Amino acid sequence: MKSLRARLFGLLLALAAVAALLVGGGTYLSVSDDADALFDYHLRQMALSLRDQGRIPDDERAALANADFDYVVQVWSSDGVALYSTLPAPRLPARAVLGYSTVRVDGAAWRMYCAATPFRIVQVAQPLAARRKLAAAAAWRSVLPIGIAAPLVALAMWWVVGASLAPLARVASAARARDAGALEPLPAEGLPAEVTPLVQAFNTLLGRLAQAFEAQHAFVADAAHELRTPLTALKLQLGLLGSAADAAERDDAVARLNAGVERARHLVEQLLALARADPAVPLALAELDLAEVARAAVADSQPLAALRQGTVTLVAPAALPWRGDAEALRSAVRNLVDNALKHGGAAPQVRVEVQRDGAAGAARAWVRVDDAGPGIPPAERERVFDRFHRREPGRPGGSGLGLAIVRAIAERHGGQVVLSDSPLGGLRAELQLAAGSPLAAG
Repeated sequence: MKSLRARLFGLLLALAAVAALLVGGGTYLSVSDDADALFDYHLRQMALSLRDQGRIPDDERAALANADFDYVVQVWSSDGVALYSTLPAPRLPARAVLGYSTVRVDGAAWRMYCAATPFRIVQVAQPLAARRKLAAAAAWRSVLPIGIAAPLVALAMWWVVGASLAPLARVASAARARDAGALEPLPAEGLPAEVTPLVQAFNTLLGRLAQAFEAQHAFVADAAHELRTPLTALKLQLGLLGSAADAAERDDAVARLNAGVERARHLVEQLLALARADPAVPLALAELDLAEVARAAVADSQPLAALRQGTVTLVAPAALPWRGDAEALRSAVRNLVDNALKHGGAAPQVRVEVQRDGAAGAARAWVRVDDAGPGIPPAERERVFDRFHRREPGRPGGSGLGLAIVRAIAERHGGQVVLSDSPLGGLRAELQLAAGSPLAAG
């Protein structure tokens, strides 16, 4: 894993190195040019000083003839007679162009300046190699501070990068120090603006996890409580079966036991259906026929309809293309139909209608389930979506999970469940599928 600190330091170091090279190179060239101009100035000043001088004194002649002296001085009279030349003098041109010029003598380049008066001509020359050596030395002395400062700047950048990333390190340390059950928000005080959104998003995730865990704990507690009752009843019915005195009592005990097993099975199925409707479980989204899903759900409810001596009527188009989880939607429709059969009164009459907006590929669809039972007062309709809520607690056969399952499935499909008065006189439960999920009809 690459360190963010090392990556930032590497990038900043590369940027600083490029900047140092550019600044150093520019400084080197600038100092070299300035030194060259200064040497030209010295040539000119020397030539001008000798031009106006009468006779060159012996002490000046000795100084000019010093072997360590880089300059070569030549003086002629106006008629071309050589008056003076440093010894040993190179074979420079006997005549030169007035002003500055560059010539090559014996393969070496020389920089020259020539000045003239009505009485004499003075020429001063200097080898370019000596000039360049002195200019390079001066330029390197100017660049040297940059080279000395570079390691110090690198250390400062390493410290600055570390200090800038310290808040992120503190957040990471705080996260590592927590155990699996600690879902409190991470501290967001004093964080830079670039890190704050990340910590806030993480805290939001922790909040959702905390809510999910609380809901899971509540669900497990409620499920354990709900399962305790049918299991206790099964145990009592087994005891009654074992203590039955004759065949009639045994048959009655067996019938009660079968009914208890069926209630326990139904409760377990509802719990599994509610678990599958949990947002943490991914949906198996695919193209489906919503009308066929409704027909399958109605077929699943036929045994209960026969038991309750009721009828279920389905009104649906031949096909209604949609997109969703077929098993989840089938479970939702079956729960609505089962609720209508259980609470629709004696010999319940249930009507199921599947509908969509008129245009093909419409953005909305409904599954309406109407019954002719007593219905639910408007003030209580929201409460019936609570888990394990029963309007008639003593009534056998219900788990209080049906409508909670339907709402969870509807919300996961981007829809909702609406309860209202039915034209048949009882309750209408309408599963509304929201826009964005349908498939275009063929």
